[in-house]
Amino acid sequence: MEVFYYFVFGCLGAVVAALELSKNTKDRINTSQTFSSFKNNYLLVYSLMMAGDWLQGPYVYYLYMTYGYSKGEIGQLFIAGFGSSMLFGTIVGSLADKQGRKRACVTYCITYILSCMTKHSPQYKVLMLGRVLGGIATSLLFSAFESWLVAEHNKRGFEQQWLSLTFSKAIFLGNGLVAIVSGLFGNLLVDTVGLGPVAPFDAAACFLAIGMAIILSSWSENYGDPSENKDLLTQFKGAAVAIASDEKIALLGAIQSLFEGSMYTFVFLWTPALSPNEEELPHGFIFATFMLASMLGSSFASRLMARSSLKVESYMQIVFVVSAASLLLPVVTNFLVAPSKVKGGSISLAGCIQLLGFCIFEACVGLFWPSIMKMRSQYIPEEARSTIMNFFRIPLNIFVCIVLYNVNAFPITVMFGMCSIFLFVASILQRRLLVLADKPKAGDWTSLKERDAEAEPLNDA
Repeated sequence: MEVFYYFVFGCLGAVVAALELSKNTKDRINTSQTFSSFKNNYLLVYSLMMAGDWLQGPYVYYLYMTYGYSKGEIGQLFIAGFGSSMLFGTIVGSLADKQGRKRACVTYCITYILSCMTKHSPQYKVLMLGRVLGGIATSLLFSAFESWLVAEHNKRGFEQQWLSLTFSKAIFLGNGLVAIVSGLFGNLLVDTVGLGPVAPFDAAACFLAIGMAIILSSWSENYGDPSENKDLLTQFKGAAVAIASDEKIALLGAIQSLFEGSMYTFVFLWTPALSPNEEELPHGFIFATFMLASMLGSSFASRLMARSSLKVESYMQIVFVVSAASLLLPVVTNFLVAPSKVKGGSISLAGCIQLLGFCIFEACVGLFWPSIMKMRSQYIPEEARSTIMNFFRIPLNIFVCIVLYNVNAFPITVMFGMCSIFLFVASILQRRLLVLADKPKAGDWTSLKERDAEAEPLNDA
């Protein structure tokens, strides 16, 4: 069965290479030299930030196991991380709009470096502190950098369509190529060189420090709403009003939570799904295959977004339906393919079918990230961008905590079925967003705000 893994990886690699090499003028966006320099600087920083994140991922659980903690104790550590992202991360991430996005990005680097340092201690309380710091850093990673990019892009007067190019390249590199290289580099440090499971965290801290130095030396500061008379509670109220008064923003938040909730659940479930009888799996190689599939999706997304006539809202309906079908495969194979009763050995026929489906899902993930970034740049108001983006992550973190807490309470097929339903609902909501996007913009949050501002002098009179 080892040949099967190489075959899937090789096919995906060939398709990705073919897509990238066969791009013509219709698939490329003509930009300026100034923009290219700006884009490359951001991509370098983003790649370093993602390297710092990807290096840690495969070894967090393994490190806790080597320290002798049980599955339940490790689960509590993971729940603490997502809980921290929901509670403290929302507050810290929201401060980026008022205190500055560049400052928030530097805070991400410092917080994550401190989290890496805690991994040297086997003490449970120290590790718990590391998870709390990691949760805060995760919220900043998925809000501050994008908020800085969108604001800086607009401030420099670049064309709006060029933003799509940066998004797709960021996902292609940061969530694809960097993830694969980070996995191989981590494996080199731990297994080949024999530096132990803490080594990837030290390497991650080094990459984060390099990225922080580039941010401090080359990035300018930008803000959402820097007014002095707005406290954090007022910011939260403003974000809540924006979500409640503009259906497009509310739909976008619901779509993001449904997809990312399914995605994180998949991260926890793919290993037991492929090895129900403790089959031997090359986890690192499968992870690299998934990341290659994600690169395929982001490469395809760059082609789609290069066509100004094609709306993101339109093709994302199909992406959600395909992703729903791909995560339904474990349920289907459970009924149609006779389960193997042999313990150990190589991957089963059902596992092979599911692996192909999971690769399709990862390709959808690669399509999702740049597309959702593009839609967020269109619909979320600049003055509350980071705050609203962190609001979107609250239901996601609640959902993931619930899944983690009850991961052994339900069969895997039920969990995958639930994710498939969520993704199908996301496709319905995406359809609604497309309908609203085709309507005039009157009634959205920005126009409401302008109308309120016009009404204030009348009230004062």
